[in-house]
Amino acid sequence: MLIPTIVMGVLATILLVVGYYKGQGQHINGMRSAVNMTVEILPLLVFVFIVAGMVRVLLPHELVSKWVGVESGIRGILIGTVAGGLSPGGPYVSLPIVAGLLRTGASVGTMVAFLTGWSLWAVSRLPMEVGILGWKFTLIRMASTFFFPPIAGLLAQALFAGAK
Repeated sequence: MLIPTIVMGVLATILLVVGYYKGQGQHINGMRSAVNMTVEILPLLVFVFIVAGMVRVLLPHELVSKWVGVESGIRGILIGTVAGGLSPGGPYVSLPIVAGLLRTGASVGTMVAFLTGWSLWAVSRLPMEVGILGWKFTLIRMASTFFFPPIAGLLAQALFAGAK
């Protein structure tokens, strides 16, 4: 986490300096926008990290391994796929939960299936998608991406079974 933090810090500093030298108070407007986003997102992040931490300590390693660990096989990958597709929220919700589950014994394949299901299926996004793009397009997109989450999970499990 140190390298990404340093990179983002350098990038933020560069953008602040550019905004300052452009004039017109753009650096101030950018900072106001950043504070507003922080106020909106911070409570959610706190709760997500609490959930991720509690998942790590409350779910027994054996239970997680049985249902979504390496030995769970295709069942675990399918559970990860469906759970990801049903998972609400953005990356700041899903990623900490995946990190907690990985540390508790979930397999790489299952968590890849979870994140792929979350990004491709996104059941919580379907009403908006149907409303904007129509039911026909949404069905075509869902049918086109339906098998990718379990395939991605199986592929990750086969190639990176020992990685975490």
